[in-house]
Amino acid sequence: MLRQQDVGHRIVVRRIVGIREGRPLFSDALGELVELSETHLTLATAQGRLRVPVAEVHRAKRVPPARRPTASAVVELELAADEAWPAAVRGRLGDWRLRAADGWTGRANSALPVGDPDRPLPAALDAVERWYADLGQPPMVNTPLPLAAPVGAELDARGWVGRPPVLVQTVPLAGLPPAAPERAGAPPVELTAEPSDDWLTVAAGRKGGLPDAARHVLTAVDQVRFAHVYADGTLLAIGRGTVTGQGRWLGLSLIEVLPEARRQGLAGLIIRALADWGAATGASRAFLQVEQRNTPAVTLYRALGFTTHHTYLTRTPPP
Repeated sequence: MLRQQDVGHRIVVRRIVGIREGRPLFSDALGELVELSETHLTLATAQGRLRVPVAEVHRAKRVPPARRPTASAVVELELAADEAWPAAVRGRLGDWRLRAADGWTGRANSALPVGDPDRPLPAALDAVERWYADLGQPPMVNTPLPLAAPVGAELDARGWVGRPPVLVQTVPLAGLPPAAPERAGAPPVELTAEPSDDWLTVAAGRKGGLPDAARHVLTAVDQVRFAHVYADGTLLAIGRGTVTGQGRWLGLSLIEVLPEARRQGLAGLIIRALADWGAATGASRAFLQVEQRNTPAVTLYRALGFTTHHTYLTRTPPP
């Protein structure tokens, strides 16, 4: 049988779904184990979340991870994410995206090497370095893996270093757990088309300030919502949602709960509210980006059914 160590891994479950002529009928389910208790286990499957009573489980075991996403799937998601976090200054190098935003966040200040740079790889990276030098800021390159492994190898040869790995995680909106029954006194989630001053203050604390270019990154998306959770006039939690990628992808970012309000389920409330909004616009899947070492956030997103689509490293020149 399964153990808590299997949570977060891909499993197959054979369960008893009925009896015919005195013999049990079985059905198999494949997905990521997101919850395991003494009475139930919950899987995130391609068709949505499935909650199975332990009493119905005939056999369950861990299986190897699903195959890596195709290159086209990684490119599609990376471009949707780029659209959801638009840098104030942009350039192109063939298909590659060059991005700058006064140094605010690595995502908005790094080259995105997807597609053909229209020149040999060493020359392309030389051009990236010149583009950032002309702006007076250090170059960075965001390498989605394994798609940009050749770029990473060339950067290794140049002595570039990597920041902590980032997980790009996804979930079908239909696979998110339903909203829990409203708790007595649970604060509502307010969604607005523009961030409030309070929202920007919390975001500035999370990101170490907000230069002028940051407001462009946050707001220059056609479909965007800013989530606020207040209690007694005090902002306790924030979040941001965008719909990009030809309307398919809901992007979640800046899910932040103030320390005094944590462990009250507010992050989950925000994600559910943004997911409902995204689904109403026609989005079918959600994505987010989280540092692999951020264990509390990774644990939360796993419980909500998110799985890792691919990873990326932000690469910087040697010190």
